[in-house]
This record gives sequence, C-alpha cells and structure tokens, in this order.
Amino acid sequence: MDAWFQNEVTYPHVAPEVLNAADSVRATLPNKYCDPAISANLFAEAIDEYLLCDDLGINVICTEHHAGINSLLASNPMLLAILAAQTKKVRILSLGTLITLRPDPVRIAEEYATADVISRGRLEIGFVKSGLSEYASNQASPIDNGDRYWEAIDLISKALSHQEGVFSWEGKHFTHRHVNIWPRPYQPTLPRMWSATGDPSTAGDVGRRDMVQVLVLRGPEGTKVAFAANRRARAAAGMPKAKTDRFAYAALLAVGDTHEEGVKMGEKLMWFLNTSLRSAPQFGAMLPGLAPPHAAPGIYRTKPVATKPGETASAAANAAALMNSTAEQAMARGILFAGSPETVYKQIMDFHESVGGFDHLSMIGRSGFMTHAETTKSMTLFGKEVLPRLKEVKTVTAGFNQPD
Repeated sequence: MDAWFQNEVTYPHVAPEVLNAADSVRATLPNKYCDPAISANLFAEAIDEYLLCDDLGINVICTEHHAGINSLLASNPMLLAILAAQTKKVRILSLGTLITLRPDPVRIAEEYATADVISRGRLEIGFVKSGLSEYASNQASPIDNGDRYWEAIDLISKALSHQEGVFSWEGKHFTHRHVNIWPRPYQPTLPRMWSATGDPSTAGDVGRRDMVQVLVLRGPEGTKVAFAANRRARAAAGMPKAKTDRFAYAALLAVGDTHEEGVKMGEKLMWFLNTSLRSAPQFGAMLPGLAPPHAAPGIYRTKPVATKPGETASAAANAAALMNSTAEQAMARGILFAGSPETVYKQIMDFHESVGGFDHLSMIGRSGFMTHAETTKSMTLFGKEVLPRLKEVKTVTAGFNQPD
C-alpha cells in the first residue's frame, strides 16, 4: 500500500459571527474576508508540507475547489506545476481539475502534459465530477454532467496519447477541429488515471475503463457498495478481476506521539466537514438535474434520507450526514484515522480488511485549525512509523473477503 498527502488549503480565519450569519460559506461569501497575506502564508506552508512528503516517501495530491473557504486551490494546474518542479521523487496526483467546468479539455491535456514533462514522468491524473456550489461559480449545469465528464476524459486521454499528428474531435459536448499537443507527456504510455466517485453507476464506468477508483470520506458501507459495483461491471464486460491496485480510499488523518494527542489534532481537522462545506440549498438540493427523477420527492427534506441496503448515499447527502461530527464519531464512521502511530495503523488496516482491500491511502492531512507544526509532526510520524508497515501490504484480488 502506498500513501498520498493532501492539503486542502482551507481558510479558517473568517470570524465565526460572519460565518454564522452567511447562508453559504461557499460561492457567495464576499472575498473581502480573505486576507491575501494570510493566503500567502497558507500556500507557503502547504508547499513546505508537500516537500516534506518528498523526503518521507509520501506521494502528493493537488485538489481543486472554487469560491469558498473550504479550499483556496482554485487553480489546480498552478500548484501541480510548482510541485512538479520542486519535488524530486514522489508521484504527483491531480485529483483533480474539475473538467466538466472547463470549456476546453484539450487545454487541460496540455497542462497535464507540461506538468508530466517538468516532473520527468511522475504525474498521475485524477478526475472528479463538479460539486454543488461550483456549478454556479463556473456558470455550469449539472444536467448532462455525467456525459460531459466521460467525453472530456476520452478527449484528454486521446490528446495525451496520440502521436501521429493532427486529429479532430466531434463530440456531443466538445468540438475541436485541430488537436496536436506539444509537448507530449514524458511517460511513454498514458499516465495512470483515477476517478473519485461513490455512485455505483459511475463506479461501473470506472471499472470498465480500468481506472483507479477512489472513495472520499464514504465510510465502510458506502465504500463496499461502490467497490462491488466496480467489480461487477468489470465481470460483465469480460475483464479480469480487479486487483487492489485499482482501488483507493481517502480520509482525514492525524498522528501524534500518543493516541490522545492524535485525536486532539484530528478534532481540528473536523472544521473541514463541520464548517467549510456548508452551502445554501440553491447550490445543492435545488439545482436542476442534480438528483435523478426517482429522488425528487426527497429533495426538499431537511434531513438526509436513509439509504436502503445495497444503496449508497449521494455526495450531497453524505456531506450533510457528516457535518457536526466529533473526532470520535468520525473515527467510528471510518472518515478519520487519528491517534498514535500504532492505533492509526490498526484503524487503517481494520478499514482495509472491512472493504475488501485497496492499495492507495489518500490522506487529508491538513485542513481547518490544524497548524503547520502539527501537520509536520503528524506526517513525519506517519512517514517514519506507519508507512513502512503499510508498504508491506501486498496487492491481491480486490474484494477477497467481500461478496459482489
């Protein structure tokens, strides 16, 4: 098993009375509350933490969000290029550029290819569907978002792998008459691709495309449902059984010298869920096309609808259910691994066993009120005392203890 570090570069420096008075801390909170000097310090600390990961052998992840305090990373390719130039050893995962919000997938392919060349072939490419308030921030619609998502991935993949001159693309959502990117990627084959999704139908598409599927903060039940859908889709397509190298899980993580210290740090990470994800209904449940027709009766509910056996909650419902969680509750739900090196290792391995295995652990290691010093300590303890043991976990057939 390998490990990937993610800093959300959250902005927890807005006065509580301002946040409490706002209907949404995403999309509409005036940026007059964002101090550029504080932002500069947060980015400097984030880059230092990523460089520490290069020393510790922890791979790194660049994410992307828009117009909110939950993340200042509105321009994924910029940080991607910085890390490509400044790190030397670790893999770099873009997870990722919100491709359905961008008008030209070919430009995204050019950015990825450039980063791969700068890093000398250490880039991995992750795709995520646009989320909630980010549709409004980018003048986008969730209607046909799934079709647009897969078409953008197909066009990016062809642009990165095609080496025989100009080709044209006439698709449902994108038209490009002249595609011939320079430079081409450093890697001789298409960089490994990831997709973040907990939706079973999308999980099937990920499986059929042989991408790495990553579940973000979904807990054991949601993760098992999505991974099983991936395996079933592969079987129906006549593909070989998936190995655990095609699955990943993302959770908050904090490691201290003692279990108590780690949990205390983990409590500071919970700001990401409890405060920074809050958005108004017009950016969530009421967006046209966000929910399938059969879910329409539950759109105006104030509480998340319980899922039936074999179903998994939507991303919006999952986020709503996680808000106001304590560190202990988050640990019980499998969305926070916190404690001493020994207890964190046990939590990870218990979760790994419960979902049928995965080879990639994505860690949200900095968010909210966790300080730079605490993050540095947490990642150092993880890199030196937990990661060597995780690396001993072997790739096997996925779902070895789980029914499909």
